[in-house]
Amino acid sequence: MLSRIYIKNFALIDVLEVNLNKGLQVITGETGAGKSIILGALRLILGERADLKSISKAEEKSVVETEFSLNNQFKKFFIENDLDYEHQTIIRREILPSGKSRAFINDVPVTLDILKELTSQLVDIHSQFETSNLFTSEYQFKIIDGISGNKSILEEYQKEFSDFQSLQLQLKKYKTQLSENNKESDYKTFLLNELEEFDLDHVDFEELQNQLSVQENAEMISENLAQILSRFHQEELGILSFFNEAKNKLSKIAEVSQSFAELDGRLETSFVEVKDIISELENEAEKIEINPKNLALLGLLNNKLNTLFIKHNVSDVEGLKEIRDQLAGEQKGASELEELIDQIEKNIILKEKTLADLSKKLSDKRKKSTPSFISKAEGLLKKLGLEKAKVEIDLQDSLDFNSFGKENIQLLFQANSGFPLRPIQTAVSGGERSRVMLAVKKIIAESDELPTLILDEIDTGVSGKVAEEIGNLMREMSEDMQLIVISHLAQVAAKGNDNYKVVKQDVNGKTQSNIVALSDEDKLNEIAQLLSGSKITEAALAQAKELIG
Repeated sequence: MLSRIYIKNFALIDVLEVNLNKGLQVITGETGAGKSIILGALRLILGERADLKSISKAEEKSVVETEFSLNNQFKKFFIENDLDYEHQTIIRREILPSGKSRAFINDVPVTLDILKELTSQLVDIHSQFETSNLFTSEYQFKIIDGISGNKSILEEYQKEFSDFQSLQLQLKKYKTQLSENNKESDYKTFLLNELEEFDLDHVDFEELQNQLSVQENAEMISENLAQILSRFHQEELGILSFFNEAKNKLSKIAEVSQSFAELDGRLETSFVEVKDIISELENEAEKIEINPKNLALLGLLNNKLNTLFIKHNVSDVEGLKEIRDQLAGEQKGASELEELIDQIEKNIILKEKTLADLSKKLSDKRKKSTPSFISKAEGLLKKLGLEKAKVEIDLQDSLDFNSFGKENIQLLFQANSGFPLRPIQTAVSGGERSRVMLAVKKIIAESDELPTLILDEIDTGVSGKVAEEIGNLMREMSEDMQLIVISHLAQVAAKGNDNYKVVKQDVNGKTQSNIVALSDEDKLNEIAQLLSGSKITEAALAQAKELIG
């Protein structure tokens, strides 16, 4: 229930605050007094776009704040969105001078999406120009499902349908992926085979480069090694002979002078190292073999690897191994993808069976409840001055599942006898729309827990008995919900549990709008004024008393 409205610095409103109660809350006021401004401010709470032009004082922020009395059914929403649940919850929207808009729930900043999700469950604003939702299949299903008691079945169905849609999207995605994979499959298999020809896990590219370089320069290496070893091994002029002679002489010196002992040891170590080097050079020299066939083989292997580096845009064997493993994984993935697609298709078949069972339950209950809806709707329309109106719910099986089952719906209407029923969007006239919507809202209110409903002058264009019936209908609706009505009809105002008036006045040379709660006497005078105009007559007062009853 909407229990309080506070508006500051919004259009013609400087500061406005009003407390509301249960039941039928009627707001009246002269045309242009500011009723639409209040509704415009409330629409901000519903998450509608903020307009900087709405700020009255450009240097100050504009504030719209509402307080709702909530029951425990909303706790889940607050927990899911990490908000503090309060029985008296305050929802606020601010428009800053910069044009930036902010939203708060119990002083916690929230996004507009979260704001809309909550307030859409709390308030429904409906004006005489907003009957287009009556024309949507979604709203028409809501009507018939409400009176059919389909809420729990529909919730289960829509959860299953959401899962069904997810499975279909997955199936489409994986089939597309498999198709793309298949298009490139032959080429990727060729690439994989090409890489697997090399035992990449045992290829040492640096060693290959070294072996190739040795083979390419084998003759030069052999000649130079032979010369080096020759110089070492010459009998009289050889380096090794000279080194050995020097070592022996230094050893004799070290025997008589301790200061040469360290140098003698170092020379001995160097001599051992040189001999070891000579030995390894001799071993390497023996390995050098001028082999044209081996050179050709190493060159071919090197060229193939370099070609693969260029083809796959990598610089080393590790890069080739990664690509090989990726291609192998894709080949394996294709097989796994086929298995996954097969499993999803099986799950879709099972889900379709579940949806078929649930949609049949929905359809059966809808068809069973249709006569009751028709009877109620036509009875209400008759009271509202459409004595000859006929209504029908046309349910037709559909080929595919949708959000409401496996059938389509059309609300058919005809205001006058002797004419065929047609879809309501083409059959209902402008003057009939509001009354049809009011009748529908009344039926929904009987079978579903509606949020606070705000009706904005949907009684325009009616009078007399029809106006009185509209007032009675609104009073009946308000027994099950909070109904806030903006009206010019005395017959509606007379039925209000509480009455308010929007007034416009000059304050310090500036026009401002405000709303005031009416006392019983104020209510009587306001109804009389609605009946007689600006001058209240005794006859109007008497008629007002009669209307109030």
